[in-house]
Amino acid sequence: MDVRTYAKVVGLVIVLIGVGGVVLGERSLLGVLNIDIAEDAVHLVTGGLMAAVGFRGSDRAVRQVVGGLGVVYLLVGILGIIVPDMFGLLPHEYETVLDNLIHLGLGVLGIAFGFFVGGRSVGRQAP
Repeated sequence: MDVRTYAKVVGLVIVLIGVGGVVLGERSLLGVLNIDIAEDAVHLVTGGLMAAVGFRGSDRAVRQVVGGLGVVYLLVGILGIIVPDMFGLLPHEYETVLDNLIHLGLGVLGIAFGFFVGGRSVGRQAP
């Protein structure tokens, strides 16, 4: 999978998670994932941004957005472990390990795809 496809697929999935959270309100998603309106808004914005650059952005913009959001999601995953209420932004806190694992996974994948996967080759080209 290339970075553009990653941005399209993951961006749309994150948007759907945000929409699902808005529809469910403040209830837990499938009984295992935290749902808060602040988190839903972040999912809609970050997923929408990732999908938009995946479909319409330049190669450089796709890499920057995917890598940058990867860093953000990695930090959210780490902070979710240390400060589950995100400094008061999430009234229901990250109550499960799954929330943090998803954010950590998105972070690692975003960094990998944004900064390392499918980059320019450094070696010589065949004539």
